[in-house]
Amino acid sequence: MPFSEQARERAREIIARYPEGRQRSALLPLLHLVQSEQGYVSPEGIEFCAEQLGLTKAEVGAVATFYTMYKRKPTGDWLVSVCTNTMCGVLGGERTYQALSEYLGVGHDETTADGKITLEHAECLAACDYAPVLTVNYEFFDKMQAEDALTLVKQLQAGERPHPTRGARLCTLKEMSLQLAGFADERDGAVGEGPAGEATLAGARLAERYGISVAGFDPDTPISRKETPPQPESPGNVAPPTTPKPAVDAKPARDTHPGGVA
Repeated sequence: MPFSEQARERAREIIARYPEGRQRSALLPLLHLVQSEQGYVSPEGIEFCAEQLGLTKAEVGAVATFYTMYKRKPTGDWLVSVCTNTMCGVLGGERTYQALSEYLGVGHDETTADGKITLEHAECLAACDYAPVLTVNYEFFDKMQAEDALTLVKQLQAGERPHPTRGARLCTLKEMSLQLAGFADERDGAVGEGPAGEATLAGARLAERYGISVAGFDPDTPISRKETPPQPESPGNVAPPTTPKPAVDAKPARDTHPGGVA
């Protein structure tokens, strides 16, 4: 698929954000730009990025295959990622995934026949305090049991855009990829607002109540700046008395039994 002139103009804008000689750092947003055009990173997209940055296709491909957010085959408008890691799995995440898989008729990293929804396992979505969770195009839907997830997916199939539990309004995978490429979402009310949720703040509040903090932490420690003289020592900025030895000087990584047999 040839890339539009608008895409090429955006690519030039992305590259111009980086200092001379450091333009290859633009590769990650360029890959998101490609995904915003195609819905995935195709071989043509790899070649496009390589041409823009003067890299080989192998160099671009190595990056595109490393990060799971870059999809290497056509992906639906709605990427539904269900966390099945320990916390979410125990609390219902595995049942949620199985229910969606049966209803949609697809397995991990597969897309429905109409090309609208892609389902995937997610190892961890970093939201254990709201388990079980799933994301749609990386926006959170918290405490999603199987029946909740089925309702959500049916809304997506009906053309609705349910509002995530937290964060910005829902957008398609292509729209989201354009934002990750560094271009603002122009929709009214598109930016997520509000403080962290109660579950997220619970630990911080308990620590405050009981005076728990990191050892040696001093909230009044000044932040040193180049234009200011060094600050006097305080518990928060005293260097450790000794520097840890390299791991090679310590116990071998692999334990051995007496007699030298592993």
